[in-house]
Amino acid sequence: DAQDKAKGLYGALADTSEDGITALNTMLAQDALLIYVPKNVKVDRAIQVINILRSDVELMVNRRVLVVLEKGADAKILFCDHAADDRKFLATQVVEVFVGENAHLDMTCLEETHYKNVRVSNVYIDQKANSRVDHNVITLHNGVTRNRTDLVFSGEGAECYMNGCVIADKEQRVDNNTLIDHKVPHCDSHELYKYVLDDRAVGAFAGKVLVRKDAQKTTSQETNQNLCATKECRMYTQPMLEIYADDVKC
Repeated sequence: DAQDKAKGLYGALADTSEDGITALNTMLAQDALLIYVPKNVKVDRAIQVINILRSDVELMVNRRVLVVLEKGADAKILFCDHAADDRKFLATQVVEVFVGENAHLDMTCLEETHYKNVRVSNVYIDQKANSRVDHNVITLHNGVTRNRTDLVFSGEGAECYMNGCVIADKEQRVDNNTLIDHKVPHCDSHELYKYVLDDRAVGAFAGKVLVRKDAQKTTSQETNQNLCATKECRMYTQPMLEIYADDVKC
């Protein structure tokens, strides 16, 4: 039953014509995970998913995740990425998340790999009416990382908290690109990303909030705070606000 419901949702948010990594992942996906929470079911314990990169040779992995919370469902999910072997890894992942009416999802993505790892993650979230999403992205150890998060409000009264934490040193690079799309009225979005950079690390944050024509009574706040501990590290930040409605607080 869960698989039948998931069939129509797989690939519905991740547009292969719009993003090269999504197209590559869709073509070469090796591993897939479905997390399905039925109507009004509240999962008592957090669901932890641990990804461990192991190989005797250089390796590319492409994984796909589909998360479906039906009406009134409640779940906490923790994704942990680790690298066990001293090899060059290229990891791509595409995560599609559907949060139903009055549902609540608390999702955290933690990367703790090593300097030979290149990781590209695209997360697509769709929120129905009166739902809530807490989405946290944490990068502690890595090589090159690019996280993309696209969140769409498709039902009124929804709320999201989108948070990011980056600690980088040596030659590490971490990019976070976010889009919060207010398609409908009466939705609240809160975004906070913080970076601490040392040595020659490079950080980038591009956060766009789009308030469409009919999305009146929108409330949105976006904050990016960064600490550069050396003269050699670099932080590039690009907050973007695009508003087509007049009765908003942004």
